[in-house]
Amino acid sequence: MDFLGFSLRNNLFVAPMAGVTDRPFRQLCKRMGAGLAVSEMVTSNSLLYGSAKTRRRADHAGEVAPVSVQIAGADPSMMADAARYNVDHGAQIIDINMGCPAKKICKVMAGSALLRDEALVRQILEAVVNAVPQTPVTLKIRTGWDTANRNALNILKIAEQSGIRALAMHGRTRACGYSGHAEYDTIRAVKAVARIPLIANGDIVSPETAKFVLDTTGADAVMIGRAAQGRPWLFREIEHFLKTGTHLLPPRVGEIHEVLLGHLEDLYLFYGSETGLRIARKHISWYTRGLIGSAAFRHMMNQLQTIARQRQAVDDFFLVLAENNEHLPYVDRPDTDLPAGGNYEGLAA
Repeated sequence: MDFLGFSLRNNLFVAPMAGVTDRPFRQLCKRMGAGLAVSEMVTSNSLLYGSAKTRRRADHAGEVAPVSVQIAGADPSMMADAARYNVDHGAQIIDINMGCPAKKICKVMAGSALLRDEALVRQILEAVVNAVPQTPVTLKIRTGWDTANRNALNILKIAEQSGIRALAMHGRTRACGYSGHAEYDTIRAVKAVARIPLIANGDIVSPETAKFVLDTTGADAVMIGRAAQGRPWLFREIEHFLKTGTHLLPPRVGEIHEVLLGHLEDLYLFYGSETGLRIARKHISWYTRGLIGSAAFRHMMNQLQTIARQRQAVDDFFLVLAENNEHLPYVDRPDTDLPAGGNYEGLAA
């Protein structure tokens, strides 16, 4: 897929997720089949540029191009500065966050709260585009602030007039949070008049839903968020299904173990031992969700205080699964179930 001058493997994108889409996760998802991965949002507050957290988020060493960095804020001048800062530190695409529904973001009039002020939206978009004229700028939004104020079409027009190169839409209003169902009809209506690429986001959890969303909305790409947590191979599964109409079998115990260990090592290296240990816990929880015996394991995992013990616990857990010959071990995670009567191509054991 050609996207903003970059040749991508496919049209499957990793959604920006705060506290999740760090460099280790983005690199892993790209290896497992994602065409593009957007970073977790970086604050536009220049006072934070010297913090260890911000330096980590601006560290793109070894990352497969293109590097897409999301910035968040409500002040046009500061957003322009944030765009320049991140381009100077390796960003090849700047993405603007106007979709985050979190209260702590919205209460400072950032994220999806900006959708209530279209004049400010225009000011921010123009400021960022003008600040980095050689770098493509994209925008991520929701369908509106609430169901009485869906203004995605207006935002699209402002975005196009301001020089935004692509628009990603989560198919819910800010008020909806993550409840209910994504509004694919709204995404389809926006795509019908859009002159820039449109990326559909929301409730894409399987190869079937990815195909349905692409077919229903006409979107140029789909963006996958929470469903990829602990399941980065979802991208290769979707890619395979879109190409062949057949399903790959879910990964076997040995592969899940191997992928998780590799991810943990990247986290320890990227964050350091103390922070890496803490951040690894949520990823371990996601990887083992639905695996036999995982509930007790996850509870125990949160009590471990060293990397060595964390690694050993993971090895012990998967060793038990392997000894019980649990090659396809999911027992209570419906999003991994395969439809009856499908054509399947197995992975190597």
